[in-house]
This record gives sequence, structure tokens and C-alpha cells, in this order.
Amino acid sequence: MKAMVLDHTGDVSGHPLQLRDQPAPTPQACQVLVKIHVCGVCRTDLHVVEGELSNPTLPVIPGHQAVGTVVQVGSEVSEVKEGDRVGIAWLQGTCGRCEFCTSGRENLCLQATFTGYQANGGYAEYAVVPARFAYPIPPIFSDEEAAPLLCAGIIGYRALRLSDIKPGQRLGLYGFGASAHIAIQIARHWGCQVYVSSLKPEHQKLARQLGAVWVGGATETPPDKLHGSIIFAPAGELVPPALRALDRGGTLALAGIHMSPIPSLDYDRDVFGERVIRSVTANTRQDGIDLLREAAAIPIKPHTIRFPLHEANRALQALKAGSFQGAAVLTM
Repeated sequence: MKAMVLDHTGDVSGHPLQLRDQPAPTPQACQVLVKIHVCGVCRTDLHVVEGELSNPTLPVIPGHQAVGTVVQVGSEVSEVKEGDRVGIAWLQGTCGRCEFCTSGRENLCLQATFTGYQANGGYAEYAVVPARFAYPIPPIFSDEEAAPLLCAGIIGYRALRLSDIKPGQRLGLYGFGASAHIAIQIARHWGCQVYVSSLKPEHQKLARQLGAVWVGGATETPPDKLHGSIIFAPAGELVPPALRALDRGGTLALAGIHMSPIPSLDYDRDVFGERVIRSVTANTRQDGIDLLREAAAIPIKPHTIRFPLHEANRALQALKAGSFQGAAVLTM
């Protein structure tokens, strides 16, 4: 099979991913083998490739928003069959026994493994995944539409939940890339008024098209106090102004897996009034199931741009530069 392999982390301008021919993996007893059709390109992939997430298992094939068809099942698999269309997301394995796994918080498991980081992912023609972590894809979505839902969508959905935003309330979004452009569609479906702060004019334009009631610059103050906010940009300097924009009792969710340092906070100005800061750590399988069900009911329409598999480095460069709207998708 063809795959884009990372041997050594480095700046994407240096093309650290290399196209290789290598044997397709063989599924173990509880795994399925998936012929990949498309794989979304995520900012987490960029963090892995450039070494901002420490200790990846190298060499590794990145990619954790993969959609494809099951072509082989392991000897102990009964819930998935050959011919099923499934998605492969970030969380790929947990211990199933710890206090987090047994209390509905498997995303916090200390023995968790992640696709494209510790296990080979979807920047390839084939990938294996444990059957219990293979998500059925609703038929309403094409492969290309489904791919961004598997991380950008799931994490945006979890961030919405952790922001404690309620239908009809005012929601702030900081940064407007792949995840935010899906989250706004869910929030609008809930009847929320959405306020978007974004650096890129093209992202601001898309936010308006998707129904934002106000769009401003990256650190510009919204005209109204917000009940909840999400920071999608990996920029710690956005935390103080985002907290100041919250109403009393509001919650700020930090959706990134990596963020630059957060400046010191003024307690009276930024935090007092029972304002809450919450990080978003991966996702549970239930998050994925719930997101895919709600996305199909709305239905969510991701904006995507295609890149062929061998141009994965260029796709990551474009993501880093913020030079496209919506989400990038690699095609096999």
C-alpha cells in the first residue's frame, strides 16, 4: 500500500512526510482492516508532525479522520462486518478498567492510545482499528463530508458540551477553522447566537455565511457578554480576552490538544464572578456516536478542500498558513 510516513518530526516546510510503498497491515483478533477512501487533515496532525506533541511512536503514519470500507475482520469481531463503511477517529484504545474508563470518561484513560500518534493512521491506503472504535458512518454523508466530522466535528461537539452553552444563549468562538465551522452549525441548530473572533478575512467571511451574528478580529471584544465560549486556535494569549468577554458564571472551553503559554490572569478582571476555564481532552466513543447522529439529523455540511495523498505535506502547510476555508481532506 501507499502511505505517508513520518520518520522524524520537523517543520512542515521541510516535507517531513515521505511517500512509501509498504505491506498493508493484518488485523488482529479484535481489529478490522479498512480500505481508506479519504482522510481528513487535522491541526493535531500538524502538532504531531512538527513535534509539538511529545513522544510519538516513530515511524508513524498520521491521520485520524479516516473513512473507508471494512475489507477484513479479526477472528473475534462480531459487531462489524466486511463491506461496512466506517470511520477511524483519534481515540483508538483504552484499558477499559481504570476509574476513568468505568465512569464514562475513557478519554482521560492514562493507558489510552491514539491514531496517527501511537498507532498508524489514515494517511495510507489501508489501516487497522479495534472494531469497537470503528464508527458507522451515516449514509447521508459522502466520504469527504464525513471525514472532518471524526475529529473536528467530535471535538467541536464535546467542546460545545463542556462550554455548558444552552439553546438560545450567546456563544463565542475564537478561531474559525475546521472544528469551529462545524460547531457553529450545531450551535445555530440549537438556536444559539454565535459571535466569532478570527484572524483570517476568509474565515470571517465563512463565519458570516454560516450565520454568525457578529464577526470580529482575533482579540476584538464582542458587543455583548457571552454565556459560553470555545477557543479553537492554539493561542494561549486569547484566554484573558475570552474570559473578559464572558458573562458572570460563563464557561470557557479550550478545545486544542496543544496551546501556546497562557499569560498571567488578573483574578478580579478575568476570573472573578464564577467564570470557569475547562480544557477539552480527546473524546469518548459516545461523543462520536452522538455527534454523528446529530450531524446527520441537522444535517451538517462541512466545507472541504481536496488534496491527493502524496501532497499531505502541502495540505499541512496550507493548514498551518490558514489558507483555506473549512477542512482539508486527503483522497487515496
